[in-house]
Amino acid sequence: MTGLLAAESDGSVFDDVRDFFDSSAWLVVRNLAFFFVAVFWLSVAYWVYKAARRRIADPWLVATATVLGLVPPFLGPLIYTLFRPPEYLDDVRERELEIKAMEERLKSRGRCPVCRTEVDPDFLVCPVCTTRLREACPSCKAALEPLWQVCPYCERPVVRRSLDLGETMGAPLESGLEAPLRGPPRGTRGRTRRAE
Repeated sequence: MTGLLAAESDGSVFDDVRDFFDSSAWLVVRNLAFFFVAVFWLSVAYWVYKAARRRIADPWLVATATVLGLVPPFLGPLIYTLFRPPEYLDDVRERELEIKAMEERLKSRGRCPVCRTEVDPDFLVCPVCTTRLREACPSCKAALEPLWQVCPYCERPVVRRSLDLGETMGAPLESGLEAPLRGPPRGTRGRTRRAE
């Protein structure tokens, strides 16, 4: 008799499980599960679309990434995250603008032609090597560019002083600097070597 009760109880457990899967409650649970899986799948595909639009400029590649997010369900977004571009397009544009601004800032500051030190556009002489970079306006003392014919600040015509090279070559040097700068006369250089 005990064997019969065990057989009946085993049969009733399986009957209860079978009855549950045949009931309308199971159909509702199953349909709700399919619905939530489908909504989650579509939301993940939408996330791939939104992320691709922020990272990829080409519309065809955005469409390809979206299809990749849809077609292998739940595996496509993982593949997309492995191969997506590392930066957002806005970050790339911002970095390019920063680089362009730095280049403009560097262009606005000039360099001394002799020692290559950065100098401001309003410097008259280089503060490192004392090379004259610009002339000063006689009336307002503003820095003038070499090609300007008139001072743009006070409207005074620029009068350029012409230098005679003979005057500059024959100008006396300080006593301590004269000896190292002067060499032997031009014609004697070759003769002194031959004589030795």
